[in-house]
Amino acid sequence: MNHKRCVVGVFLAGLFFMTVPAYTQNAAFPDMSIPGTMGIPTPQSSGVPFIDLNIRNPVSGQEVAFSLQLLLFLTVLSLAPSIFILMTSFLRIAIVLDFVKRALSLQQVPPNQVLMGISLFLTIFVMWPTFQTVYEKSFRPLAEGTISVEQAYREAEAPLRLFMYNQMRGNPDNIRLFMTMRGLNRPETLADVPTYVLIPSFILSELTIAFKIGILLFIPFIVIDMVVASALMSMGMIMLPPVMISMPFKLILFILVDGWGLLTNQLVRSFM
Repeated sequence: MNHKRCVVGVFLAGLFFMTVPAYTQNAAFPDMSIPGTMGIPTPQSSGVPFIDLNIRNPVSGQEVAFSLQLLLFLTVLSLAPSIFILMTSFLRIAIVLDFVKRALSLQQVPPNQVLMGISLFLTIFVMWPTFQTVYEKSFRPLAEGTISVEQAYREAEAPLRLFMYNQMRGNPDNIRLFMTMRGLNRPETLADVPTYVLIPSFILSELTIAFKIGILLFIPFIVIDMVVASALMSMGMIMLPPVMISMPFKLILFILVDGWGLLTNQLVRSFM
């Protein structure tokens, strides 16, 4: 009996596989269908440009000089953040804002990223005339091909040197200090001060000015801390942190006197 069932099953399976190909060959595709293909589709062109870099030996001395200039330009780009931080008003503004945050006894508000963003845009506001001069006298002529790279460097260096020197007119001792350490003569004008002497002198001057402003900002808030601490000691609340009580009073005072407006106004005026 089982043998007969196996024979019948094999016969039915063979009949099925014989009829399926014939059915599929004669069957028509439904409407709105797309016939398949075994061909490889042609790639479509995209909007991404093709970049081809070729490395070869220089033919003339001009190509060697251009390669060195390109290498120097890439080096300057890698140092651009340090140049922006140390050769502009960013250093003073960032330090003063951090002093304000510490004087108010604030830990997380405002975040450091917000303070750096404020410092960045205030720096752009203060340095805009200098940047505009650099663009008009250095970048634009270089892009138009009217001046060389060396001339563009000199034209871009001059406004920055003038800005740094103007910020140290009231305190030229830093320039004399670095000039003495290098064994150079006492300068009479800005042209007598090399750039590698002017930059560290400017950084030292900015640190000094920023710390002076920070000390003046700390004094009224220290007075509030002392008053609150004395009041808590007189009431016997020794275990209660004075900072927790004094911080709301400092915030109220800072808001009532329009602290952010006064601080921004004086910071910008300190560069004028």
